[in-house]
Amino acid sequence: MRLQSLALIVWTVLLMVAPAAAQTPQPFPRPGAQPGPAPPAAPRPAAPPAATAPPTARVDPATPSEATLGFPIYPGAQFIASYDAGRAQRYYLFGTAAGFNDLVTYYRTVLKEKGTLVFQEPPTHMFEIGKFNDETMAFPPGVTIKDWTWVGSPGYPNPKAGAQPAHFASVIMIVPAQPGSPK
Repeated sequence: MRLQSLALIVWTVLLMVAPAAAQTPQPFPRPGAQPGPAPPAAPRPAAPPAATAPPTARVDPATPSEATLGFPIYPGAQFIASYDAGRAQRYYLFGTAAGFNDLVTYYRTVLKEKGTLVFQEPPTHMFEIGKFNDETMAFPPGVTIKDWTWVGSPGYPNPKAGAQPAHFASVIMIVPAQPGSPK
């Protein structure tokens, strides 16, 4: 349980820092410096054709598949990013507008596991699937769900500028099992 708490604290801190780290720093003007050239004007969009086809959803080519992860991805969840967890592990973050309780119910059903509510405030639920070896793993394989709307928060900010939704109600962290590890 101590390792779980440490892992969740690290995960929480990383999720808090990730949006700030995703921002591109702008140079600070210096006294006496000449202003740079103005950015080129954006081209005007072409007029849409008379009969437009319905827009297709763009999928980030870096988005991992369920087959790659070894875990189901909640329908409609958007891939946010993946991070090196250390010890040859990665964890993958997905955002969704779905509520915390809906996600817990979904994963209880598809994983056939009860999971554990590891924090009540903010609600965080873990489904540990597979064997954890603290000598070779940084995180236990499984799915962790965190409620980002706790205490009236608008949610986890979507790091993709202008993307919808602007905030995710919940974030799903998936840690795949390492190749060759028992499930």
